[in-house]
Amino acid sequence: MSGLKDDHRVLLSERRYAVLATHDPDGAIHQTPVWFLFDEDRFYIESSSASRKVENLRHTPSASITVDARQPGMDRWVSAAGTADILSGSEAEAINASIRRRYLTQEAIEDARIGPSFAAADDVTIRLIPTGWRSWSARDLDERFFGGILGQSPDRWFLPIAT
Repeated sequence: MSGLKDDHRVLLSERRYAVLATHDPDGAIHQTPVWFLFDEDRFYIESSSASRKVENLRHTPSASITVDARQPGMDRWVSAAGTADILSGSEAEAINASIRRRYLTQEAIEDARIGPSFAAADDVTIRLIPTGWRSWSARDLDERFFGGILGQSPDRWFLPIAT
């Protein structure tokens, strides 16, 4: 897909949280941290059919998503915007199970208190098909303006962030 570089694909393959943005009926932006799966140049997000983000997408099927890596001096992010649709039934169940396997331990999935609760709560999948990409990298900024000194010793230049 145009605009998606190999290092972006690496970031999107890592287990990270994303932030999904949809449009509330009043025009406000609704942002939600989400678990996701990036596969075949599409984002998949498990959700509840009763969630605000799903209601928003039924009204206005456009959204954006941002995935970032926060490491002082080496920060980077990639963002996509596009159209979204809602998958349900066995298709959603299978995709949501894959997403949960990305974020939960096998013990959690098999635990009768945890695995079934997550499966029951998320009965639909949001599929976001990107039509545009944006990205930013501290490394690019560092090399362009500072000759790489920020990334060589980030502890010297940046305060730690909360984890």
